[in-house]
Amino acid sequence: MKIVILERNSVGTDVSVEGLSAFGEVAAYGNTVTVEEVRERVKDADIVIANKSPLGEATLKDAPRVKLICEFATGYDNCDLEYCSARGIKVTNVRDYCTAMVAQHTFTMALALSQKLFHYDTYVKSGQYSAQDRFSNFDVPFYELEGKTWGIVGMGNIGRRVAKIAEAFGCRVIFHSITGRSSCKEYPQVDKETLLRDSDFLSLHCPLSNLSRNFIDAQALRAMKGTAVLVNVARGQVVDNAALYEALVEGEIAAAGLDVVEREPLETDNPLSRLKDSGRLIITPHLAWASVEARKRCVEEACLNIAAFLRGEERNVVNP
Repeated sequence: MKIVILERNSVGTDVSVEGLSAFGEVAAYGNTVTVEEVRERVKDADIVIANKSPLGEATLKDAPRVKLICEFATGYDNCDLEYCSARGIKVTNVRDYCTAMVAQHTFTMALALSQKLFHYDTYVKSGQYSAQDRFSNFDVPFYELEGKTWGIVGMGNIGRRVAKIAEAFGCRVIFHSITGRSSCKEYPQVDKETLLRDSDFLSLHCPLSNLSRNFIDAQALRAMKGTAVLVNVARGQVVDNAALYEALVEGEIAAAGLDVVEREPLETDNPLSRLKDSGRLIITPHLAWASVEARKRCVEEACLNIAAFLRGEERNVVNP
């Protein structure tokens, strides 16, 4: 059994993948980006482990032995599921391994932006606080979460965890289901218009699909409150980055925290790269999921998926 890890570095070199060697010979590559690299590296593989590497006919047609693809992730939009199903290749993902960390990061960004932490940290470190004659300073207003409306798009495991935390802060929680098929009954489900109009904080936790692509566009941003804070820890293409830049510059919304952008890593021609004001925009490098604990769970879950597959059982299979 030959196992190929295309993106070893995606779980961090500080996290061991030694457990995978129990299933066969392991070939690990730090990163694999191009179609040509993928095609060459998987041609003799039985099991492929990936994260963002493209896996479809172009990369798998010359890899007749591949039986299983394991994602080091929850998302699997890098895989052509129709092609894999036609080939009899099972695709598995890792679920609920980073829920706690993504929810934590959501509030880290929302609180830093809403409480103007960067402004006040700079105020102290610049020496202005030491030079003043009073004990406190609050020249830039900030507000409580208590009594605010927290809107959520995508009420899966992460969305539900965020909802519980928001409730603990005293927020009213509402959510919108892009597909309209949510089974969540704990919180009011609203239409998009209501979500945008009422949310003081709006966090995105939905998968990328044709329905969610550019869900937050120029029209949506204009419909939001001027005091609203947007947090995207879903996929970069759920938000139109150029439209968000204009909305922040024009003050259509107050602030945004992004862990994902349209094309990653952040390109210099993305207008958001020009906005250096951390009081209005925080961008982190797609790390909301990446606590040490979560990355360890990711590898462990992939091992469990492989073990189940070898027993003839389906575990976390995402294609028919």
